[in-house]
Amino acid sequence: MTAHNSPVAAPPAEGPVSGMDGFFHRYSDVDGVRLHHVVGGEGPPVVLLHGWPYTWAVWRRLMPLLAAAGFTVVAPDLRGTGDSDKPDSGYAKSEVAEDLRRIVAGLAPAGSGDTGINLVGMDVGAMVAHAYATAHPREVRRLVLSESVLPGFGLEELMNPATGGYWHFGFHMQLDIAELLTAGKEADYLAPAWAIGSPAGGLTDADRAEFLRHYSAPGGMRGGFQHYATLLEDGRAIRATGTTKLPMPVLVLNAVLGLPQAPLLEGVRQIADDIQADLVPDSGHAYAADNPAWTAQRLTAFFAGPAA
Repeated sequence: MTAHNSPVAAPPAEGPVSGMDGFFHRYSDVDGVRLHHVVGGEGPPVVLLHGWPYTWAVWRRLMPLLAAAGFTVVAPDLRGTGDSDKPDSGYAKSEVAEDLRRIVAGLAPAGSGDTGINLVGMDVGAMVAHAYATAHPREVRRLVLSESVLPGFGLEELMNPATGGYWHFGFHMQLDIAELLTAGKEADYLAPAWAIGSPAGGLTDADRAEFLRHYSAPGGMRGGFQHYATLLEDGRAIRATGTTKLPMPVLVLNAVLGLPQAPLLEGVRQIADDIQADLVPDSGHAYAADNPAWTAQRLTAFFAGPAA
């Protein structure tokens, strides 16, 4: 299923999101980098961070449910992905976390609140969420880490194919080679990840086409790979922050048909004490697409608890 590059579409203008009543496209400028995010709802803020190879739209079915539960819901495109700019630098997880912090600072006062954000990250987004919570622990009310393994706390061991680890980490870290070998073959390379990631069929053909449009656009694959190129340094940097544990409650969330929970949970036990863990039924890696109703209920219950 080889596909040539998809047509390059202009980023959407600020304004309503098609098919999502009450949600709006917005942009923030972070030191000259234009970052796209979608926001809607009213109430305490929930920030949703996607992973690879997705964009903000992996949360599309979950967001209205969280808004209906009384939250302001924000889903950014991480730098290098979706309708955000694709600069050559700034992909360390600590730097991407600062992107997020600037977006949060721009929320309307009614949505931002004074008690911190509820922060949810999946895959690479979980690594960014961990970096944010480590750097600014008093700004994160409750933290959800899902479908990932954390740099510095278990990821490095799972990046070694010789010991049964995942081969794609090393490949993606070789930016020039990875970009060269996937050019013009984006659909062939990404389609298996989307199929495995959504065994319940929550990701539609339209969803996959939208993701492919972004990742096959100029710089799209490289922008995604940039988040992998920093992983070893991310681990060293976050370990160097010391041994102080996160003060906020943490929910470790995995999909029944997604990544094994044990590596993530073991890493989280090294960085936090107040931990819950759960499995999203009938879902894969893209659990918010496969089972949005269950996910919304579980997150709403978690966010209803007291902060640290």
